Amino acid sequence: MTTPINQADGAGDLREQVRAGYAAAAIAVSSTGAQGASASCCGPDVAAGSMALDGSFGAGLYAGEDVEGLPAEALAASLGCGNPMAVASLQPGDRVLDLGSGGGIDVLLSAKRVGPTGRAFGLDMTEEMLALARANAAKADATNVEFLKGQIEAIPLPAASIDVVISNCVVNLSTDKSAVLAEMFRVLVPGGRIGISDVVAEDHLSPAERAERGSYVGCIAGALSRSEYLDGLAAAGFTDAAVEFTHEAVPGMHGAIIRATKPSDALQLLTLISQNDRSGQDESAACGPAGCC
Repeated sequence: MTTPINQADGAGDLREQVRAGYAAAAIAVSSTGAQGASASCCGPDVAAGSMALDGSFGAGLYAGEDVEGLPAEALAASLGCGNPMAVASLQPGDRVLDLGSGGGIDVLLSAKRVGPTGRAFGLDMTEEMLALARANAAKADATNVEFLKGQIEAIPLPAASIDVVISNCVVNLSTDKSAVLAEMFRVLVPGGRIGISDVVAEDHLSPAERAERGSYVGCIAGALSRSEYLDGLAAAGFTDAAVEFTHEAVPGMHGAIIRATKPSDALQLLTLISQNDRSGQDESAACGPAGCC
């Protein structure tokens, strides 16, 4: 896989920059309400940790009827590059996980769609965002939601416990994207799916050219190309993967929707592999050192 799938050099520094930027955005929203949107992180023109939202990022990418009734703070803290609700196809009873849930807008929207028989989880590494999200959930009177602290490279949920994984402009912020894709695959049930929004580069742009167009914290420099995304999904085990550009964020880089499915026979295949491994070990033991069976 090509270099941008993981950013090992300076990974700790990059993660801290991301955490600090989103903590500042959460504090700004908590202290100033809807006016805190000017403290957004995602976007090409991040300066001193803030930027003014444009049409490529934020709550403006959601239809008005979708966000009707949500707390103003949830809208103000929407820092994403798309609307994963448009591709997730959530159904009543689904268990959905939002990676990098921020102020909770997509968790609250998911909770509405999955209904009382479903559950919506949000995962975030930033205490300030988690506090804001929980406050927003209380204001929305959402009872089928749960916010978890953790990193998207090590999801604190059991294997095969989630029906749908969503995310909004967060995978590009990870310094270990292959781990994120593998974790998505792990927590999904066989037949489960992903429906995420992210910034994705055109294939001809090198990592250096992506970095010229915006910062890592601004959701630009760390973006994968379309082919890198597809290769990464395939390596993780996903099928039916697609990356569809929706709008240009900066020249050569686009807001995109990413879909993929965990094969319905994935659990069966893993069981067979495990059984074959054990069988091979048993046969080796019976054959003795010369393997003369």
